[in-house]
Amino acid sequence: MREFSKRTAVLLLSSLALVQAAGGIAVPAAQAAGTQAAASTAAAVKINPVTMAAGVTAAIEDINIWPQSGGNILAYTLKITNNSSSTVNLQRYFSRVVTPGGSVIPGNPVTADATKKKIAAKNSMSITYYVNIGQTKSLSGVKIAMYVWDAKSKGYLKHSGSFAIPAAYSNMVATGKSLDTKMNDIPVTASAASLELYKYGGKVYAKAGINITNKGGKVLGDPGYTAYLVTASGTAFELALSSSQTGYKIQPQEKKSIYYLTEIPAYLNTTNMKLQFTQKDEALKLELPRSSFKLPAASTPNLVVASGAVKKIVVNNNTVDTKLTGASVFAEDATAVWAFQLQLKNTGNTAVTLPAYELAVKSAKGTAFPVNAKGLSGLTLKPMETKVVPLTVEIPLQVEQSSLQLQMIEAVTAAAGTDGGTSGTGDTGAASGKLIFPVAYFTIPYTLKADVRSGQEYGATNQYGSFAYSLQSLQRYPWKNDDIVLAKVRITNTQAVNLTIPELKGALKLDTDNLSATTDLLMDKEAAVLAPGKYADISLITKIPYTDEFSNVRVNLSVKSETESIPFLDFSTTSFISSVDQLKRGDSYTISGKGKNAAVQENKTTVYEGSNYNILYTEVLMTSAEKRQSKMARLQAYFKTADGQFYEAKVNQSDSLAIPGGKQLVTLWAKLPKPASTTDVSLYVGSGVTAGRLSESGEEATGFINVASLPLTPRAVVPANNLQNVVLYPYTLNVLTSDASHVEASDTVTLNITYNLTRENSYDAGESEHKLVLRITDPFGQSQDKVLAIGTELTEGTNHNFAVSFTKNLYRQITGGSYKLTVYDEFQGERQELGGQTFTMRFIPLPKVEDEEKETGK
Repeated sequence: MREFSKRTAVLLLSSLALVQAAGGIAVPAAQAAGTQAAASTAAAVKINPVTMAAGVTAAIEDINIWPQSGGNILAYTLKITNNSSSTVNLQRYFSRVVTPGGSVIPGNPVTADATKKKIAAKNSMSITYYVNIGQTKSLSGVKIAMYVWDAKSKGYLKHSGSFAIPAAYSNMVATGKSLDTKMNDIPVTASAASLELYKYGGKVYAKAGINITNKGGKVLGDPGYTAYLVTASGTAFELALSSSQTGYKIQPQEKKSIYYLTEIPAYLNTTNMKLQFTQKDEALKLELPRSSFKLPAASTPNLVVASGAVKKIVVNNNTVDTKLTGASVFAEDATAVWAFQLQLKNTGNTAVTLPAYELAVKSAKGTAFPVNAKGLSGLTLKPMETKVVPLTVEIPLQVEQSSLQLQMIEAVTAAAGTDGGTSGTGDTGAASGKLIFPVAYFTIPYTLKADVRSGQEYGATNQYGSFAYSLQSLQRYPWKNDDIVLAKVRITNTQAVNLTIPELKGALKLDTDNLSATTDLLMDKEAAVLAPGKYADISLITKIPYTDEFSNVRVNLSVKSETESIPFLDFSTTSFISSVDQLKRGDSYTISGKGKNAAVQENKTTVYEGSNYNILYTEVLMTSAEKRQSKMARLQAYFKTADGQFYEAKVNQSDSLAIPGGKQLVTLWAKLPKPASTTDVSLYVGSGVTAGRLSESGEEATGFINVASLPLTPRAVVPANNLQNVVLYPYTLNVLTSDASHVEASDTVTLNITYNLTRENSYDAGESEHKLVLRITDPFGQSQDKVLAIGTELTEGTNHNFAVSFTKNLYRQITGGSYKLTVYDEFQGERQELGGQTFTMRFIPLPKVEDEEKETGK
């Protein structure tokens, strides 16, 4: 079958095959003389065969006329039967067509039969001939004369007999009747199916159908015929095969309905139309007539599909149920943004591929707004398979939104036609081009898109499956000079089979501010395939100036694609910003995530008081809840004071892998103005993110998620009155002995300390930012400081010694007394006293002169 201009038509019928045992052509008797109604009666007149020679007869099988601009072509098929015992040479037999006006025109075989020369004994053969009969339009009065070569006869031709076509004869199969014939040498039964008229875009389209039943044992393919819609007056319009049936096949014993389309003038009289088939003889450059069928009275189908109703469409004889679902709309600026889904189910027994459809939303005033139908055209559906195609369209708010229709249009390439797309009388038919043929008008229910409420669950279906979704939280919290806005969405698989979530990208829109370019999406890739009942959490994070306000948030999830935007989920909410999780004092902050599960608990919070500002300092213990060695989440945090001010915390965290149950000591600190209260302070803490994923060691975080407020308990450090157990995490210093000695008249004091220094090894910590400062206060009350480097000047272990000297001119006057050792924790230039203890200074006098003399005299 040609595609449209080249494959337009189908069918049928290489012969009328009405010649049965009688050997003649069946002629329907007329209900009234000279009327075409003769084709509707069951009575028949037979034309007897003509004897050509002993044992050789000729019978007429088929005869048709097809009007053409260069003269009307009459084609007739003769069946030559050889019942003799020898081979018959067909070159001895001739036929002539005698017109009602008396013209005698020799018949010539068509190209396909030109090579048929002989008939073997006891065989028969069908041969089709054609003649140009000029302006003769009717078969009435036409005769076919048969001749045999005879050298003794005048003109060497002997007249054997004639076939006279009765005036009542019609080659058109009546409405409601069927025709048994052969197509591609396969027996078939054919009958007219329907004639439907459609109006669209100010034009009228006709859709003609024919039923074919394959009675053979082989698959019936395309015969390569051309189809025409012919009016009662003879005007012909070349038809295009419906694109939903291109390349059709009919299985043995299967019945199919084949449909053809064309545009016709609005004024055309559609009474008593017929479906005519022709076959092109390329070598002869002729169009040879084949069978024709009288079509039923034209009807105009109602294509409007009620809201929620199913529209059945036939694609290659498979029924596909179509239904418009999930229609919703919300206003955006001056535009109504519509979203809906077209659900399709193949109810047939074979796979089907949808043809090219065009979709548009039409307003009550006739304005059409195109809808991208790329996901629909060419879609393949397996038997009993259901697929959902998401669709979106934007319509100006000034258009009435309550009476819209989704128009489903079949785009068909029009037949090229003959002589400019026409035949017969020369009236204009369907010219080459594109036929925009309506299939269905789906009523779009006007339902404002529901405002999604936090914590409530909603259902959704798209091409990836059915699921429930909920807005878990909508949060806003500080990030440097901006605020972070985070929407956390949960997707739950409500199907009985796995749900595969494609790779998504996210966009947040706050009121009219579209932040798609700056929105990051975070989802555990391991959760991309959800078993029934399982869920995945998706976080969308963006930043806005901290002074901005908004009342509406739109959340959009779409499938990552380089060529188009494929929607996955879209909703809006006016839910209030939910506060971050408020933990109770002493509770642990829990981190969840594959390979990141951990608990965070306050270990110590204190304030380093300075002259210009205070340092708020916190230590937390982070305990891994993983069963394997893992990388811990990178913490990010802010201190929040009682008056609502936020101060970014600097974080010091170990880069080491954590063992199962392992702990890390993480320090966080920030500088606060002196007037800022630290009596009621909390820590906004979360997991750092970088480029749409959780941050790794050494990466600079661009935000943080899963934020919770951890109340802190600042405590002032009470200095110990001794130096037995001075704690400076992760170290503990125990001074065992202290010996400060001074030699009389010397300007130097020598200090020797014996100590134990132990390290807490139950957790990892980042490189310490603390300094241990030793201060000695001499008997005069003056002090000198020494920064002790742990690891070099002070080493881990027991009974270690440390010696240091202090020099001052004033020390020449020391004759004894006490001194005090004080240990300080210095952090970012500010100090806290950890403990102090007073010791007696050992005075070493110089020897006196008399004592030296006595000693000498001895």
